[in-house]
Amino acid sequence: MNPVLLLVIAINVFVSLKGWKDPSFFRKYEFHIGSIRAGEQIRMVTSSFLHADIGHLVFNMITLYFFGDVVLNYLGELSFLIIYIGSLLCGSLLTLYFHKDDYYYRAIGASGAVTGILYSAILLRPDMTLGLYFIIPVPAYLFGIGYLLYSIYGMKAKNDNIGHVAHFGGAIGGYMITIAKVPDIIYTNTEMVILLTIPIIILFFLAKTGKL
Repeated sequence: MNPVLLLVIAINVFVSLKGWKDPSFFRKYEFHIGSIRAGEQIRMVTSSFLHADIGHLVFNMITLYFFGDVVLNYLGELSFLIIYIGSLLCGSLLTLYFHKDDYYYRAIGASGAVTGILYSAILLRPDMTLGLYFIIPVPAYLFGIGYLLYSIYGMKAKNDNIGHVAHFGGAIGGYMITIAKVPDIIYTNTEMVILLTIPIIILFFLAKTGKL
C-alpha cells in the first residue's frame, strides 16, 4: 500500500478509536454548528476523522483504499492529498452552509473526503469496475452515483449523525479539483463528466425547493 494512503487510513483509525474510548474527545472534535459558529473552526477538519462505529469506519476506509490507489497512480501523492483535503473542506463548508442556523446539528465521518477521492478516481478511470459485497461486479460510476443518492435519503431521514451533506461537498471538491488538474477530461470523458453532475444537481434542486 502507498505510504501516504496508509498514513491517511491510520489517522482515521486512530482518531476514531480514540473517540469511541473517550466520549469527551468525541464531543470536543465532532462537527457541531453551535461550537463552530462560536469560533471552534478546527472541528470542520477534525470531525472528518471521527466515525460513528466500526461499520462506518470500515466502509469509508475500504472505499478510500480501492479508489485512492487510482488517484495516486494517475496524479501522484501531492495531488492525492490536495484532493483529499480539498474535498474534506468542501464537505464541511457545504454542511455549514446547509445547517448554519441549526445550532444543535452534529456530524462526523470521512465521507466528504472519501467521496471526493471516489469522484476523482471515476473521472480518471471511467471504465473501472468494483465488486459490490466483493462479489457482484458494478461499474464504478454507478456506485458513485448510488452513494450520493443514498446520501440524499440520509439527509431526508435524519436518523443518524453521519455527515451526509458532506458527501456532496466532497464530491464537488473532488470533481472540480480533478478537472482543474486534468482539464482534458472534459473532452476525452465528456459523458462521465456530465453524468456525475446528476446527483449534485438533484441535491441542489431539492434544497432549492425546500424538500430536504
